[in-house]
Amino acid sequence: MQSPLRISRIQLPQGQIFWREVGRDTPIIFLHGAYTDSSQWLEVIDRLAGRYHCFAPDLLGFGESQPASTPQSITLQVECLAEYIEALRLERLYLVGHSLGGWVAASYAAKYGERLQGLVLIAPEGMEVEGQERRWDWEKLLIDRNPLFFWLLEAIAPLAGLLRMRQKIDELSLYRTRWEEHRATCQLLFDRPYAEIQPEFLNQKLAAFRKPTLILQGGSDRAINLAQSKVYAKAIAKAKLRVMKNGDSNLIAGWPESIAREIQGFVGIRIPIS
Repeated sequence: MQSPLRISRIQLPQGQIFWREVGRDTPIIFLHGAYTDSSQWLEVIDRLAGRYHCFAPDLLGFGESQPASTPQSITLQVECLAEYIEALRLERLYLVGHSLGGWVAASYAAKYGERLQGLVLIAPEGMEVEGQERRWDWEKLLIDRNPLFFWLLEAIAPLAGLLRMRQKIDELSLYRTRWEEHRATCQLLFDRPYAEIQPEFLNQKLAAFRKPTLILQGGSDRAINLAQSKVYAKAIAKAKLRVMKNGDSNLIAGWPESIAREIQGFVGIRIPIS
């Protein structure tokens, strides 16, 4: 980190929020993805700190932020973000969100869009597309504490090499471990009925948001993620979708310099807020 990084905490009605902060001038808030925390952004904000005032909070219940005292939801995260922005008296700001953070950022834009200069979404969640419910049913099965099919996988593991299944079983086990380590994500996405989550999808909620928006998507990411980015691009009037041909699901960690360059180019040419 070339510029001095500042660490802060603030008590909000929803709970205590921890954040990393660096730079000055134009404020940009970075919201992390589903199975990480604000440290995800360190390499990106280090490249932007000389030009912008970068804020990277841990979402409520993630990282060093306090667990939510009420049931987790996207609505709760948005209201917490709104309180955070109000408490820090940030104006003329930009929001950057990845994955789950993109869902929160876009939901904030749908409700409080007049406060933003612009929006950057990186492989965002939050749109209902074909196969979404099936995907979440599958992931719920993976993270269930005692799924029968996982017992069966473990039982056949010694034979997996013969069946050429060892790599797939290892991938599923790693996937399960990742979700178990991020309980707030499970509470948001997999511990709630799909019918409770559906009203938080943004398919019909962004028509009034008319601020410049950049959507970055890895071309080698999963088809369902690319589909969501395309729906976002159609839903937001001033959105531009940029598909990074060789990018995968790990854009932030794998391409920090490219991500920082895209954000700088986007923020650097924006017109004043109307």
